[in-house]
Amino acid sequence: MVVGDRVTIKNGVALYDGIRVANDVFIGPNVTFTNDKHPKSQNAAYIRLETWIEDGASIGGGATILPGIRIGAGAMVGAGAVVTRNVPVGATVVGNPAKILNKNE
Repeated sequence: MVVGDRVTIKNGVALYDGIRVANDVFIGPNVTFTNDKHPKSQNAAYIRLETWIEDGASIGGGATILPGIRIGAGAMVGAGAVVTRNVPVGATVVGNPAKILNKNE
């Protein structure tokens, strides 16, 4: 796990192996990150997928980020969103599954 500079991580957030958080990122309360696409009890051979949160991205409270996702620089993830695909640079995504609301590159 790597966390950059000037990152805000609110309460109830757990960061696992494979999470890469760049600089100036906001992670709201109770955001859930996962790092195993097919979890099974006591599976030591699981494939850990890396998740990247790029510079200046914001993740609203209660969002869920599936493994292997890249959230682009300056992107915003709405509260409670379930992110199943990469989020483009500057995009805002909301919903379950998260869909692009607007894209400002």
